[in-house]
Amino acid sequence: MSYIKKNKERTILVIGITFILCFLVVYFFQKYFYSSKFSGEASVYPTVLQLGDTLYFSENPPSHSLKKWEFGDGDLSLEDKGFHLYKKPGFYQVMYTVNEKNIQAFSIEVKPNTKENYGDYFTEIDAPTEAMQYENVMFRAVTDKATMFSWKFGESGTIDAKDPFAIYAYQQVGDFEVYLYTDETAYPVVHKIKIYPSFKNLNEELDVEDGYKLIDNDFREHLQQIANGASFNNHYNYLVNTYLCQNENAVVSVNTTKRNSFYYYCMGLRFDQKAVIQSVKAGFNEEANCVTKLSIVQVSN
Repeated sequence: MSYIKKNKERTILVIGITFILCFLVVYFFQKYFYSSKFSGEASVYPTVLQLGDTLYFSENPPSHSLKKWEFGDGDLSLEDKGFHLYKKPGFYQVMYTVNEKNIQAFSIEVKPNTKENYGDYFTEIDAPTEAMQYENVMFRAVTDKATMFSWKFGESGTIDAKDPFAIYAYQQVGDFEVYLYTDETAYPVVHKIKIYPSFKNLNEELDVEDGYKLIDNDFREHLQQIANGASFNNHYNYLVNTYLCQNENAVVSVNTTKRNSFYYYCMGLRFDQKAVIQSVKAGFNEEANCVTKLSIVQVSN
């Protein structure tokens, strides 16, 4: 009788045990390296935004699972975190899928941009409604037919620019009416803008310009620390309590085009480690005695 026949039962037992061990190894590998890895919290913000605003998404903490973000407009991302821009207003369902089975859904509303209507003109003015003293404000004529342009920004009383795109810095504080004359319109196109004073000098030993630079640089340094991954709460709370009178909804203008609240802007900095804050201009409201608006110039490395 051969050795195999003599040990048939033992051989079957060894093969069975080996099969069971392999099954257990595969099971625990899948459990701990895939399913259990989905321990982070997925989030998107803001859930209500205007067309042109940035939607931020993140999984915290990041995992090594197989993940997919679907934004409801045909675009998707496989990253742990990032941002997305919608091209059309509407309601969207953001789906976050991990390992093809764990799914989280978020409802997003994208509202159209609201513009003031000044009449049945073919030409319109694209410009902010609020700005700061000494800040470079961008004004753009939106038109298909006009070829000649004359701007009056309401401060000098004369023609200030003759190009479709103009930049102007107000030296005074107050409410101004901007007039755009073109060869297309019978009457000027009107745009209203409110100019807030720059932040006042907080130290009597410093002159006004030094006071502006002190506040602007302080904002820039703390915002850069947030972008660099430093303690969010320490730097954020310092700015809110020191300058913003605890108003987390202070208006932030980024590169003269993007506008958001201070809270959402700072939250976005946490996920944009390539951001470099080049300059900050603080707008001061005398009645509230607080900074109410920030103009920020930043780039991505």
